[in-house]
Formats: sequence, structure tokens, C-alpha cells
Amino acid sequence: MTITFNKESFRGDYSFHNSAAAIRRFPFPFDRDEYMYSVNMEPHKGGRDGSVFQRRFDVDEHYLSEMEDRAITLSRDPMRCQSLPHMRVAGWDVLELIMVSKSEDYPDLFELHRDGDRWRWINRPMGIDDSFTFLDDSTLPYGPLEYITRQTQGDFAVLDQRQGNLWMDAGMITSQADWSLDFDIGMSFFEWHAPVPRAAEMGIFQRALKFLLNVQQDSPARRLNWTLTVNPRLDTSPETYPEWGPEKRSLTPENIGEKQFLRVELQSFWRLPRSNGVLFPIRCYLISMQDLVTVPKWGRRLHRVIRDLPEDLATYKGFIVNRPLIVDYLARFDDGAPTSADIWPD
Repeated sequence: MTITFNKESFRGDYSFHNSAAAIRRFPFPFDRDEYMYSVNMEPHKGGRDGSVFQRRFDVDEHYLSEMEDRAITLSRDPMRCQSLPHMRVAGWDVLELIMVSKSEDYPDLFELHRDGDRWRWINRPMGIDDSFTFLDDSTLPYGPLEYITRQTQGDFAVLDQRQGNLWMDAGMITSQADWSLDFDIGMSFFEWHAPVPRAAEMGIFQRALKFLLNVQQDSPARRLNWTLTVNPRLDTSPETYPEWGPEKRSLTPENIGEKQFLRVELQSFWRLPRSNGVLFPIRCYLISMQDLVTVPKWGRRLHRVIRDLPEDLATYKGFIVNRPLIVDYLARFDDGAPTSADIWPD
């Protein structure tokens, strides 16, 4: 596989950009012209060739720039990666899962050599060639969770299973949609999802928890989640709100196509073998409105979804103040034609 990695930024000059191929493989999250919360889980067992679902941990043109942005965020706030003491083995589970998956799915980019507990990991794009002893933290420059997630796109919550619940007891979270690992660490599944409107009374998270508690090894699941963000910024955490919050007021009819982004999370769920924890990767994809509407089906459908979304959900998603501008812009690309089923471009 040949990937040309972009030189781009997710802050400052916001030079992030999607190639034509990246636009076509974007994980558009709406399979119909309306939206309401649902569990919407499916097996994470590959997918259409070239899609973001094809491999276990997607690597794309934004890889190196995303890893550079993660390093910047961690240098400013090391608490974006935390692990409670009892989660040490889970961190090694995560390292093994990602290294095995990447070396098998992208053998031209990553290599893993194992001789008992002596391991060698080669990450060609990042110029890393490290040997270490598996399960010995002292042989890595960081703890195992931080070490491997400094090299893997997306955020990672590591959940401990006990008392019939899941607890967010470790994570690497630098590209979240306005939530804080430092605030949520140690919380139960229902506690960290408490801000979501409607979901509790609809029983959404009760069903989701029941499903997740029964995720089996080698049977991962996935779902898509979404929100909107102004500018292609990965770090939209509460800790940095003074930096990105005011940008919501920067939209105009002239710049909205360039500055308003759809932000989609490919969320997957993995049972970890030694710790029996659950790994919850949250991979963020960004696309500007002007790029999204180059796929006519997506432009029509997004207009209808945003226009008709209940007000409390638009508020929770963070774009209620800009919804009139967004709807007016997207209306130009909705000719009223019917849209086909599923998420794929026509």
C-alpha cells in the first residue's frame, strides 16, 4: 500500500486538507435523511475495499500530521494520557493489539518481531525502531498505552469491566469533541454519558452497555458518531475552549463552506485478552462543507438532517448558534431529489 502523507496542521494556520481520494472514503454517518440516536452497532470485520472500515486501525494521509498534533497537545497538557494503577496490564493489551493489527494490515509500514517476551517494533513512517521486553514498562520510553497511542490515529479510552458496568480508567484523549479525560477518568459508563440528551429516557445507553459487556475477543464492533466543528481542529477539549470556542462566531455566508466541518468518529470496541477490559478507540475524521458537497448525495442528505434535527440535539452537538447559516449554505446543494439508501456515494 502506498500512502502519501500530508504536511498539514490542525491549529494555527489550519492547513489541513483532504485529497480527492480522502473525500470519497470519508465515513459519512447518515444512512437516511434524518437522524436520531441509536445503538447502531455492527461487527468490525473489515468493509468495502478502500474504505475506512477495511482495516482494523485505519492509517491514512493525515497520519504523520495527526501524530505531530498529538505530541504538541501532550507537551502542553500531559494529563491527556492517564492510566490508573490497576490498568497497567490493559495498557500492554492495547499495545499488543495495535502492533499486531498494524503489522499485519500494513506490512510495508510497520513490522513486529517477537521472540518470546523480546519484541522489536518498526514504524517506518515515524522512523521508530525499538526493542523492548513485553510486560516490562521499564524497557519503553513511555508506559505501554502512551507509547503505542503516540503512534496511532484517534483517541483511546480503556474501560475496566466490574460490578456489571464499564469504567473509564485509562485513556489517550487529544482529539475529543468537547469532553475531558481528566474530568471523566474513573467514571462509570452512565456517568460519562450523562450529558447526552434524550438517550437515557430512550434506553439507548442501557442497550449499548448490555451489548458492550458481552463483546467477545476477536469479535470487535463499531459505530459512527458525529458533530460539527468550526475549523479542522482535533483538540476541541474543554481545557482549550478559550482557543477554539470563539471561532464558532467567525462563520459568515462567505466563509462557511471552507470553515465549517463535519466531524465524524469511527468508534470501535475490542475485548482485551489479559485484563478483560474493553478498548474504545475513537478515530476522528474531518471534512469541510465545500468538500462534502462535491458528493451530491451527501450534500442533499446533510442539508435535510441539519435542517430537521431537534433543537436540543443541535444544542448538544454544539452548532445551534450557526444552524441557520449552515442550513442556508447546504440548501444550495439540495435539489429535492431522492437519496439512495446507505452511506456510500452514488
